[in-house]
Amino acid sequence: MPIIIDIEASGFGAHSYPIEVGVVKQNGERFCSLIYPHKDWQHWDYQAQQLHGISRELLKIKGRPIKEVCSDLNDFLRDATAYSDGWVVDQPWLITLFDAARMNMTFRISSLEMLLNERQMALWHQTKEKLLTTIHQPRHRASHDAALIQDTFRLTQILANHSARKTSVAN
Repeated sequence: MPIIIDIEASGFGAHSYPIEVGVVKQNGERFCSLIYPHKDWQHWDYQAQQLHGISRELLKIKGRPIKEVCSDLNDFLRDATAYSDGWVVDQPWLITLFDAARMNMTFRISSLEMLLNERQMALWHQTKEKLLTTIHQPRHRASHDAALIQDTFRLTQILANHSARKTSVAN
């Protein structure tokens, strides 16, 4: 089972920055933290706020200092590889986060697609939607999303293996 990382951000464009990071390890252990915005991070998209339910005010009250979040992430992940289903945006947001902390990441991030076979990819969206309806999770937050992605990976793996066995038996 892969380690999954998910990041919520201040918006969807190039000027957005990370506001929450969530990770789920293979054993289900979780890390989740709101991030107090760096003084230079000003972009804010209210559509993104509506999606994840995190306001700038909440970040200022509950957000943790950037260096603390980066240090804790490094400790939690050590030199492991964490996988993201949104690598193309999550990777730059992590770079932004660690650059602001003036720290190096001691872990790697990779695209989840590197681990998915064709059968899993074909089953992915339908399986994820089905899981979403069964968990009744109202929040779109980083650690919940990471757990959903990990559960989707697990279920698509089972379904793909079952389908492959049925195909080989039929032949």
